[in-house]
Amino acid sequence: MLNNPPGAPNPLPTDGRPVMTVSELNREVKQLLEGSVPLLWVGGEISNFAAPSSGHWYFTLKDARAQVRCAMFRGRNRNVRFQPGNGREVLARARVSLYEGRGEFQLIIEHLEEAGFGALMRQLEELKAKLQAEGLFELTRQKPLPYLPTTIGIITSPTGAAVRDMIQVLGRRYPAANVELIPVAVQGQGAAQQIANAIALAGRLQRHDLLIVGRGGGSLEDLWAFNEEIVARALAACPIPTISAVGHETDNTIADLVADVRAPTPSAAAEIASANAAALREEIDGARAQLVRAMALQLRHLRQHVQLVSNRIRHPREQLQNRAQRLDHLEMRLHTAVHNRAQTNAQRLTQLEKALTRVHPRHRLEQAQLQLAQHKLQLNKSIKVLLQHKREQSAHSAQLLHSVSPLAVLERGYAIVQDEQQRVIRRASDTRSGQRIQAKLAEGNISAIVE
Repeated sequence: MLNNPPGAPNPLPTDGRPVMTVSELNREVKQLLEGSVPLLWVGGEISNFAAPSSGHWYFTLKDARAQVRCAMFRGRNRNVRFQPGNGREVLARARVSLYEGRGEFQLIIEHLEEAGFGALMRQLEELKAKLQAEGLFELTRQKPLPYLPTTIGIITSPTGAAVRDMIQVLGRRYPAANVELIPVAVQGQGAAQQIANAIALAGRLQRHDLLIVGRGGGSLEDLWAFNEEIVARALAACPIPTISAVGHETDNTIADLVADVRAPTPSAAAEIASANAAALREEIDGARAQLVRAMALQLRHLRQHVQLVSNRIRHPREQLQNRAQRLDHLEMRLHTAVHNRAQTNAQRLTQLEKALTRVHPRHRLEQAQLQLAQHKLQLNKSIKVLLQHKREQSAHSAQLLHSVSPLAVLERGYAIVQDEQQRVIRRASDTRSGQRIQAKLAEGNISAIVE
């Protein structure tokens, strides 16, 4: 609602109806748009493209009948992989908004990609995410390839160069294998369905030990049949081990991710599937030579063992002599052990006697008496020291007491003057004429009359 500054004219009608400012209206509409419309994909042609120094992009997205203003801010357009310009067909992921300053409806672009190729890539990524969530890319579900497959099935186009390359490699490396071609279309309308049907048929017939599914190189559109969901699910459900051989080494399809093994090229797939005959012959020759060496070594060991056993066979008289010598040796060891054990026990007994002497009551009583005599001497010495200290302390106290005694004062020539009631007279004004007084000296008293 409108809030007016002090002194500003009141825009409210006289009948009290509320009035919004243009800023408030645009703000309300912007919040309504941004809060009610989710992120969406919009396709169109770029026009009026502008990239000021701020790094933000501003352009119009249009088709044959309408157009809309768009803004893509610097933090987002850094991730765009192509240079947009007027006339480019694009796909934009955007949120709906309103530019309050001019009240213009606009799109805030979050992601921008080229139309056509970008749409295929988005479709491919969405299918990858779906199949991955279902576990079709898990390594644990991949089947091992047979070492020496008897029959190899090739699912590909019968007229392409890829099938000729694979048959040539298999014939050279592994001529013993039976190679069967299962012809299908590898691109165009219905190609994906043919490939999926061929995989399913081979799985039902169980005639092959291994399947190679692939084609030669091409564009993303040419290889698209191997990105179709029906081909991926056929590969996942196939009970026969599969090799994906699609395009060149840089090409990657969903079939590569689902198959049990991914080959970079069709020729490489044929090499993976086949055992090299020359290498097999070399391996067999090597195994034969190794077996001959192992048998010769085993025979040599057996001869050595027989010789060793024959050397160990001795006459019974020699065995009896050895046993008698062994018995004498054991007897001497027994005597030595008994003697050592007796000495050990004697030493142990002596140690116990000494220990018993140390803990005997008589020994402890003698120690207690000695300690009592020492304590008695120490007590007498302490009493003497204490008495001497008390005597010295008493003499010091007596001397101190004498120094403050009145008698000591009198001995220095002073006298204590008292009246008839023996009260001490301290001032002359405390006496009267004719009063009798008495002076106490250090030795004796003197009586006198005051004049």
